[in-house]
Amino acid sequence: MSRQKFPVNFPIATGLRAAWRDGYGFADLRRDVMAGLTVGTVAVPLSMALAIATGVPPQHGLYTAIVAGAIIALTGGARFNVSGPTAAFVVILFPIVQQYGLGGLLIASMMAGVILILLGVTRMGRLIQFVPYPVVLGFTAGIAVVIAVLQVPDFLGLETGKLGEHFVENVTVIVSSMPTLNPLELSVGAFTLIVMLIWPRLHIPIPAPLVGLAVGAFVAYGMNHWLSGPGVGNAVETIATRFTWEINGETGHGIPPIPPTLMAPWRLPGADGEPLQLSFELIRALLGPAFAIAMLGAIESLLCAVVADGLTKTKHDPNAELIGQGLGNIVAPLFGGITATAAIARTATNIRSGARSPISAVIHALVVLLAVVALAGLLGLVPMAALAALLFIIAWNMSEARHFLKTLRSAPPGDVSILVICFGLTVLFDMVLAVAVGVGLAAALFIRRMSMLTQTDQIDVDHHSTTHGLPAKVAVYDINGPLFFGAAEKALKSLHLIDPAIETVIIDMHDVPSMDGTAIVAFQSLIAEMKHQGVRLIIVGLKTRIIVKLRRAGVHKVAGSLTYCRHLEQASVVAQRWQKEHA
Repeated sequence: MSRQKFPVNFPIATGLRAAWRDGYGFADLRRDVMAGLTVGTVAVPLSMALAIATGVPPQHGLYTAIVAGAIIALTGGARFNVSGPTAAFVVILFPIVQQYGLGGLLIASMMAGVILILLGVTRMGRLIQFVPYPVVLGFTAGIAVVIAVLQVPDFLGLETGKLGEHFVENVTVIVSSMPTLNPLELSVGAFTLIVMLIWPRLHIPIPAPLVGLAVGAFVAYGMNHWLSGPGVGNAVETIATRFTWEINGETGHGIPPIPPTLMAPWRLPGADGEPLQLSFELIRALLGPAFAIAMLGAIESLLCAVVADGLTKTKHDPNAELIGQGLGNIVAPLFGGITATAAIARTATNIRSGARSPISAVIHALVVLLAVVALAGLLGLVPMAALAALLFIIAWNMSEARHFLKTLRSAPPGDVSILVICFGLTVLFDMVLAVAVGVGLAAALFIRRMSMLTQTDQIDVDHHSTTHGLPAKVAVYDINGPLFFGAAEKALKSLHLIDPAIETVIIDMHDVPSMDGTAIVAFQSLIAEMKHQGVRLIIVGLKTRIIVKLRRAGVHKVAGSLTYCRHLEQASVVAQRWQKEHA
C-alpha cells in the first residue's frame, strides 16, 4: 500500500527560510539592521496614532508593533512585510471598542487570529486575490474618510465628548461642537501638518512623521509652559495629559515605561469599565467582528505582499503569510497588543531602506521596544493635535484619491457603480457590509459579462465545408463559451425553438470549456424535449471530463437517437446514416 501525504499541511516561516536559502551573510544583516532602524523610527508615531484612532491608549499600538511585528515576520510567508496596527482597521476596531471595550477588542483579535490560521492551513490564500479592485479601492477610500473625520475634534481642539459608532451622528456632533474650537490646538495641528508635508521635499533622510511630531511636541511644550497656570490646565492636550496607566499598583501619565507584559484579555475592562465576563454569549457576539477582522487582515496582508513582490521581484507564500498573521494576532493580545496586519507604507519603507529578510522587521520591533522603555516620557509630550495631523496624512495616502477619480472617469459603468456603492456603504454603515455587497455586485457583473460571451449560432450547412451536403432535415448549431448557471439558459434557449421539419440536430461543443450543475440540468431538459419531439441529437467535440459528468447525471447514448462524436465530419456521417435509416 503506497504511503499518501496528509492533504492539509502547515506552511510556516517560509519567508525567513527563502531568505536563508538565497544566502544570508553579515552584509545582509547590516542592511537589515539599517532598514529596521528606519522602519522602527517610523512605526513609533504611527503605532501610537493608530491606537488612539481605534479608541485605546497609545501603548497598545506600540505593543502590537513589538509583539505581532516580530512574530509575524519570523513565522509568515512574506520576506519584506512589516506588520503592526494599520489605518484600515480603524473603522472595524473603533465600534468594537465602543461596544465591548479594550478587553473585547483583544478577544476579537485572538479569534481573528484563529480564523487566519484556518484560512492558511486550508490553503485559502490564493482566493483573496479575487477580490475586485473597485471593491478594494471603494472601501479603502471610505475608510480614509472615516479616519479623517474622527481626527477633526483633536485637530481643532473641540469638546465633543466620546464619539459613537455611526458616521452621520459623529459629523453632527462635530459640527455642533464647532463653537468650542481651541485656536492653540488648531495652530499646533496645522503647524505639524505643514512640517510633515514640506519635510519630504527637503530630501533629508529623517522620517517626516518623526520630525513633525517632534516639532509639534516642542511647540506644545512651549505653549503649555508659558500659557498655562495653576487652575487653568494645559493649553494644548498631549498624550500625557489625556492618558493614565496603572500596572502592578504603580500609576503614571502617558505611556508606561515598561515592556509589554503578559495579561489576560478577558480580565480587562469592557465598555462599561468593568472587567469582562468571558462567556459563550460574548464569544458569539464577537464572532462577526472577528471574521471581519480576519478577512480585512487577509486582504491587506496579501495585497501588501503582492506589492512587495513587485518591488523586489520575489514571491511570497500566501498561506504561510496567513498563518503568520494568525499567530501574531493570537499572541499579541496576550501582551496588550491590538489587531495587526501588514502595512504597505512601512513595508515599502523597509524595501527602500535596503531590507534583505524578515530580520529587518524583527529589528523594527526591537526599536519600538527600546522607544517604549527609554523614551516613554518624551512620547507623552506629543500633542493630540499633532497625532491628528499625522492621521490626516495617513488617511489621504490611503484614499488613493487620484486612482479613485481616475477610475470614476475611465472605468466601465458597472465598475464605477461598485466603487461608489462600496465607498458609500463603508462611510455610512461599515466596511463588512461594503465588502459583502461589493463582492456580490462584482460577481453578478462578472456573470453578466461572461454570459454575454457564451452564445449559440446556427451553421449554414451549405456554406460550411464540413457539413456541405447534409440533408435539409439536419440542423447544425455551434455553442461557444462556458455553460454555467448565468449563461446556460441563454445559450440553450435558441435550441428549444427548432423548426418542426428538423429531424436531426448536431451541436458542435468544441468551444465549451466547462459545464456546471445548472447547465447540466438545462441540457437534460433540452434532450428530454427533443426526445419528446422525435428529434435525434448528436453532440460533437465535448471534453471527456464533461461527458463523464453528463453520464453521471444520466445522459447516456441511445442507439439511433443520441450519441457523441469527436469531429463534425464523423457527426455528418452519422446524421446521414440516421436519415437514411428513418427515411
